[in-house]
Amino acid sequence: MDKKFIKIVSLNISEKKGTIKKPVEEIVLTPEGIRGDAHAGKWHRQVSLLADESIKSFEGRLGRPIKYGEFAENITTQGFEVHKTRPFDRFVCNDIELEVTQIGKKCHGDNCEIFQQAGSCIMPTEGIFCRVVKPGKLTTESVLEYVPKTFRIKVITLSDRAFEGIYNDKSGPLIEKLSKDWFNPKGYLCETNRTVIPDETTVLEKELTLAAGQNFDIIYTTGSTGIGPRDIAPRVISEFIDFEIPGIIDMIRLKYGAEKPNALLSRSQAGVKNKTLVFSLPGSTKAVHEYLSEIHQIVMHSFLMLHSIDSH
Repeated sequence: MDKKFIKIVSLNISEKKGTIKKPVEEIVLTPEGIRGDAHAGKWHRQVSLLADESIKSFEGRLGRPIKYGEFAENITTQGFEVHKTRPFDRFVCNDIELEVTQIGKKCHGDNCEIFQQAGSCIMPTEGIFCRVVKPGKLTTESVLEYVPKTFRIKVITLSDRAFEGIYNDKSGPLIEKLSKDWFNPKGYLCETNRTVIPDETTVLEKELTLAAGQNFDIIYTTGSTGIGPRDIAPRVISEFIDFEIPGIIDMIRLKYGAEKPNALLSRSQAGVKNKTLVFSLPGSTKAVHEYLSEIHQIVMHSFLMLHSIDSH
């Protein structure tokens, strides 16, 4: 993928929220945002960005020139429309890193000085918000590289027979495919790494520890979730995760177990290790389809919660 960059054309700050920001030559980014700016704090909307491309487009509708900072953006950019980014994407410049946390916002209308003076506002639809990952100093000469988020997924198939080559692993490749089919249409990159192991406690423990150290976003195991003597995944995973997320798996078991009671024998689990989501799935391809169709509905909100991003 070709690298994309945005140029900073204006840096703007204000001491009060809801007011027009004034251009400055440089800003100091701290772990809580921009020093001296009203939006700094321990939250996810520390720094706001708005593209000059969006401003120019809006000028035509408004019928007058718009000054940088007039829509209360901290950083006015040039290069591409920043509202086409997504949460968890990043902008980097030397050692500085900003993480996108929100696209657009609620407009306060008549209670907002910006709305009163401009008669309208573009930030609710085309402004974006970031938080500071790595602090430092930005000037109007700075250039930010856009780094899109790549979701990294580890898939571990547990099967003595697949490991021995008696039959081909089908559930692991299916998890890879369904994951990419879900993330890619949403504009996210998705990389997967898959391995097949026997139903052995020490081998699974090693693979899970290795995956956690490599900071995968999701770890899926498939197989070894029943009540047979070699079904070791639930016990190993329960000792590996920091805490469980029982609701999603309970719902899946009940939903599909209502038609086929055998599904209620699954001991599948969901949980969190550090900031990694961990799911143990049954080994059949049918079950993989069923489980992922439900899990994908809560994946993005789960990531937002894990990363302290209030999306309500």
